[in-house]
Amino acid sequence: MKKLLPVALGFLLAFSLSASLAFSAEEQHWGYSGAYSPENWHKADPSFAMCKEGKNQAPINIEPRYDVALPALELRYGRKGETVLNNGHTIQVPFSNGNSLTVAGGAVYSLQQVHFHTPSENTLAGRSFLLEAHFVHQDENGNMLVLAVFYKDGEKNPGLEPLWAAMPQAAGRTAKLTEKFDPMSILPASLDYIYFNGSLTTPPCWEGVRWCALKTPLTVSQDQAQALRNAMKGPNNRPVQPVNARPVLN
Repeated sequence: MKKLLPVALGFLLAFSLSASLAFSAEEQHWGYSGAYSPENWHKADPSFAMCKEGKNQAPINIEPRYDVALPALELRYGRKGETVLNNGHTIQVPFSNGNSLTVAGGAVYSLQQVHFHTPSENTLAGRSFLLEAHFVHQDENGNMLVLAVFYKDGEKNPGLEPLWAAMPQAAGRTAKLTEKFDPMSILPASLDYIYFNGSLTTPPCWEGVRWCALKTPLTVSQDQAQALRNAMKGPNNRPVQPVNARPVLN
């Protein structure tokens, strides 16, 4: 049985960020290539300074440093998504209250939205994946937790089809889904995860975000990944950032 490091649970449950998800990233001038590429985000707006100065930035190359007994995750996703948005940086499905993630013995987080990056932003022991989904949650105090799911090159992912069929091709467009999107349909059966403290992977790159990266990848087809790249006019992943001194818990 894994032994819990004395500080491990503290790292997992202590959380400092009180951030509002009302920030509208699409209103800011940044992107993934050219003058607005990730290495220049801090130049686009003074409020983006953390993108360069931060010491706990995401994404990272995930290589667990501590083998611990992490608290279990409990998902209660009963509400389905009804719309899909192209905000110019990703394809996103917003959710109203009704879906939650609970860390055993800890806070309850409400699912705010699900969005996608291709190729993956985080890497796992140096391995990049064809697609990565971020399930963005927020608790009643504004603290954020992102559940990350990897998708490797393989068979078409049926859970993505309702979104991909309605995916808006122009930035700023929202489409109503003919078939509602079930967030459980793109999650693996196992919720075993790796934990680290990080940040938003997009400007303003606020830190203090709790990251739970699921260990089990699902599959996505090359055509599905290409459809997202087409809508985004290219890849939409931030390169991995230095891990520095933070613990990565397995």
